[in-house]
Amino acid sequence: MEEGETNPAVRVGGGRYRAISLRFHQLSRSFPEERDDLMRDFLATAQGESVRIEVMVRTWDGDGLDVFLAELAEEFRGWNGIRTWRSLEDDLTLTAEHAGSHVRLT
Repeated sequence: MEEGETNPAVRVGGGRYRAISLRFHQLSRSFPEERDDLMRDFLATAQGESVRIEVMVRTWDGDGLDVFLAELAEEFRGWNGIRTWRSLEDDLTLTAEHAGSHVRLT
């Protein structure tokens, strides 16, 4: 969590492969007045030395993003092919490919 921020943040990237960092933060209910609403919004920020891109992402109960990222971490030794995650309204698509000693996330 960032200092002064009340919402949790998840960061992807770091170390010598930190060309661009991807941050998921500002999690909120899409329709706060409806208690049973499973839609969630969060801000995805991609930032590098000379670029910063932000997009608001809508999911249905997370759409399995947590599972997608956890599986990448658990299978750090590698897998074949490309894995893909998409948000509910295709606001954000993540693809992961194992590239030897690291994961290439696009």
